[in-house]
Amino acid sequence: MMNKKIKSLTLAAVLMTSLSATAYAADKAPIVVQGTVSVAESAPAQAALPDNGTVFYGNPSSSISGGVIVPEGAAYLYTSGTVPPVLNKDGKTVYERYGDTKTQAAGVLASIEKQLEEQGLSMKDVVYLRAYLTADAAKEGKFDYAGWNEAYGEFFNNDKNPIKPARSTVGVASLVSSDWLIEIEAVAVFPKK
Repeated sequence: MMNKKIKSLTLAAVLMTSLSATAYAADKAPIVVQGTVSVAESAPAQAALPDNGTVFYGNPSSSISGGVIVPEGAAYLYTSGTVPPVLNKDGKTVYERYGDTKTQAAGVLASIEKQLEEQGLSMKDVVYLRAYLTADAAKEGKFDYAGWNEAYGEFFNNDKNPIKPARSTVGVASLVSSDWLIEIEAVAVFPKK
């Protein structure tokens, strides 16, 4: 009996959350400006992709979106965790083999870009990124968030690609290879048919 009540309460909470999200999306009429970011005084900063109707919103001065609204019925592409390409297999150090965090992140994003292109997409179709960083011995054992952000800026929130996906960055103890300083997952949305 108790288990049934818990399930009912959980279902009610999930339904209320989705109604709240839908109400928020309906309340905030998107400002659609082809390929650019638009800022309204009464609404969050928003940019829309005319191909797929996705709306990015959040703080206009942030390099990432606070959230993304994807239209119902959209098709998604999820990449698995993508890891850095080898720069020099005979390198004696992690930095010779794979590079620092910025170099590794740029290599991973270039690999993701290639995966997307093979499916008819581009980095402009990315709505979400999740990055896993490990501590960098050359940075006194600290996470190189600045290096990750610099690499991110080469692919997003720039003149070539003004899109600012929603993003999470997580510091982790290790990745599969001790040489890897970053692993990235991406979610992209296909254009409407």
